[in-house]
Amino acid sequence: MAKYGKAASKRVESAMRRRKRGTLKSGKAGKGGRVTSRKQAIAIGLSEAREKGAKVPRKSSRSKSGSSRSRTGRKK
Repeated sequence: MAKYGKAASKRVESAMRRRKRGTLKSGKAGKGGRVTSRKQAIAIGLSEAREKGAKVPRKSSRSKSGSSRSRTGRKK
């Protein structure tokens, strides 16, 4: 069984093409800076596909709560 649907693949493909042309922007409504990273372009494409209801696995819990880890017990 495929992990990603065809629609998701098309969205990522489109995002990669926009990155190559220099028209892919990050952030809400493209108000951020230009995207030059390949990984970031893929992430944006998958995010767009997820919004449109394409078959894309859920975001991992690690990426959601990465910054909310407690800092207790760390050595200096």
